Amino acid sequence: MKFTFGPRRATHVQIDAEDARCESRLSEESVKHYETFDLLYRALIAMCYNYVPLSGHPGGSISSGRFAAMLAFGVLDYDMSNPDRPDADVLSYAAGHKALGLYSLWSLRNEIARIAAPDLLPESLGEQLRLEDMLGFRRNPLTGTALFKKFSAKALDGHPTPATPFVRLATGASGVGIASSIGLALAARDYYGESAPMVHVIEGEGGMTPGRVSEAFAAAGSACLNNVVVHVDWNQASIDSDAVCRLDANPGDYVQWDPAEFAYLHDWNVIAVPDGTDFHQIAAAHRAAARLDNKQPTAIVYRTQKGWRYGIEGRKSHGAGHSLCSKGFLDVLKPLIEDAKTSIPFCENGEQRCRGGKAGDIVEECFWDALTAIRAELESKTAMTEYFARGLADARLRLDSRNRTPRKDRPSLDRVYHVARNNVVAPPPELLLPAGTATTLRAELGRVLNYYNKAGGGALFVAAADLVDSTSVGAINKGFPEGYYNAATNPQSRKLSIGGICEDAQAGVMSGIAAFGRHIGVCSSYGAFMAPLGHIAARLYAIGCQSRHSVHREEEYTPLILVCAHAGLKTGEDGPTHADPQSLQLLQENFPRGTVITLTPWDPRECWVLMSAALARRPAVICPFVTRPTETVVNRDALGLSSAQEAAKGVYLLHRAKTDSPACVVLQGSEVAYEFVSGTLPLLAQAGIDVDAYYVASAELFDMLPPGQQKRIFPEERAQSAIGITGFTLPTMYRWVTSERGREMTLYPFKQGHYLGSGKAEAVVREAGLDAKSQFDAIAEFLEQSSNSCVAASVTS
Repeated sequence: MKFTFGPRRATHVQIDAEDARCESRLSEESVKHYETFDLLYRALIAMCYNYVPLSGHPGGSISSGRFAAMLAFGVLDYDMSNPDRPDADVLSYAAGHKALGLYSLWSLRNEIARIAAPDLLPESLGEQLRLEDMLGFRRNPLTGTALFKKFSAKALDGHPTPATPFVRLATGASGVGIASSIGLALAARDYYGESAPMVHVIEGEGGMTPGRVSEAFAAAGSACLNNVVVHVDWNQASIDSDAVCRLDANPGDYVQWDPAEFAYLHDWNVIAVPDGTDFHQIAAAHRAAARLDNKQPTAIVYRTQKGWRYGIEGRKSHGAGHSLCSKGFLDVLKPLIEDAKTSIPFCENGEQRCRGGKAGDIVEECFWDALTAIRAELESKTAMTEYFARGLADARLRLDSRNRTPRKDRPSLDRVYHVARNNVVAPPPELLLPAGTATTLRAELGRVLNYYNKAGGGALFVAAADLVDSTSVGAINKGFPEGYYNAATNPQSRKLSIGGICEDAQAGVMSGIAAFGRHIGVCSSYGAFMAPLGHIAARLYAIGCQSRHSVHREEEYTPLILVCAHAGLKTGEDGPTHADPQSLQLLQENFPRGTVITLTPWDPRECWVLMSAALARRPAVICPFVTRPTETVVNRDALGLSSAQEAAKGVYLLHRAKTDSPACVVLQGSEVAYEFVSGTLPLLAQAGIDVDAYYVASAELFDMLPPGQQKRIFPEERAQSAIGITGFTLPTMYRWVTSERGREMTLYPFKQGHYLGSGKAEAVVREAGLDAKSQFDAIAEFLEQSSNSCVAASVTS
């Protein structure tokens, strides 16, 4: 049996080196301008690496420079004067280690506009990336060197973040940049329809090896996402290998595919460029991509050499380069020096000068000399700067002529936020749950998010790790077309297929969807997997939101929702591999304040209150923990419990004692709270033990209250006299239980020093010592040894 690829909707194109010259339609003058630009670009990269000093990734920045320059000046439709124009094409550096290339390209582009088309520059210096800003490459915002302060240089992160103009995403963590860029393209495609902006993504073959990239490629290929083009810098070199992929008959060190095979396998169009340094071949590939109309995404694969003409090639050029003012460094600049029409002052006694004196200021002065030499060269090359300035003007004209407008029935997040702000404690009638109702936390969360999705006209996209109905998030798509979203055949569905059982890519893609700013991305899996596997993408998204907010103070975050479903011990039948008490500790209070909100409801009626409160606060990430089994909604009034609406405070007094000097209990989570209210409270009453019982529904919502209100709700002395009972890990209790004795007596799943076994929820809760009788015994024992104690029961969901 002969193996062949099965049928594909996609196609593949091989750029012919002989025909490329005719196909590219580039004049020799144009090629000459690109060659000169690339010479300056490579020189600037070499300078930045040396004068930072000795920091950055020169190799991949150089090997991707030629096709990146052609994208910036000849392919993308965008407005140089408005980096945030929503209808513009996007260039996304998924390969975050190529930030040195990104900043070099951006700053040279800014110089060209300054010299030859100043009307194209943004009015605000904050929206420009100037040559002066290169002084801030890999510098901390608190840098105090003279020129950094004099020019108000931007602190340019080691990997890209949205603090930099034209950058939409924080990238660099393995594979997240591809996934989030695809999410960005999907959101643009949904909001604008068939006239959507294009998202061009730069990545290397090494960056394609993480599993989440395969998952994200599968999602885009399955969804016919035709407004994304990935440009692969195939240089065969990573940090440790010069043979990343299989090449012809030679096996790869890491993977046995090449990038073209990889993309085509996932039903992407593939355009193969034999020589990624040949501008004719590059231009021909871009023209070929523009002609494709089969509705599939496209990958252009360029064969390149890492560190091309840098003097250090391959893997050795990944994160290393020439030492400061060394012969190797000067050799890289030699073509520029020979071509220069101005003097090159940074080469005069460079080594002696730049290595002496106060390193910070002296080296910075050398760097500035180098940058001003680049500036002088650009100013002397009038024909070149005018050529590329026309390219920037044409980019804006093309964008204007496309007249991209959002589709008429586009979603509206404003309506979602309006409902959340005005109805936190007043759920809609169709979501009311009378006492005695049998339901699940996951089902109620699904109904809540469906209500918001309808309110926003489809503003929520949802995906799950092959668990869309099992975790009840499939309900979010109710009222929208059945089946998975497909840009060509089912564009109104809100349910995404993201590679199958793929929490990694889910979180990445959904973070990109949220980053576009017109949708909320919702992804779901077992909390055991969603919390750890979604953590990296969530962290990068939070970094991106915060860095963008540092520039655009008026903007609020757009949430990404990680549904940690089947959470905690109640998933006992699946055993300790799935019934995970550890997942909350990965997320709760583990991010800068305001960026992430965790939710741990115990009563299904709290799902509306907590999700609405979180949406009204608009953090970057919302992480609800919801359980799987069916629960009976309790009669809170009959049990002497406060209303579910109190959960909006994050921490609230669930049960108020009748005496003046009660014991105190703090609860967090479903399995422990149900045991407490249904079993432990009656046992305490029989024993004559009166308690104030607190519940922790969201540590972060509590943190957002005014300090005075926090102290009134949960005074510090309560924590000092508290005992904890939690279905999560002991450290999640440390804030609420501060005494040594209280922590020693706190109940939690691992108190016996081992992972728990399998079985029905009640059996696992009993094995953990968290059942009602065990709770009562622990409280009674604690009170015997402590006077006036506060029992802090932190119950998990």
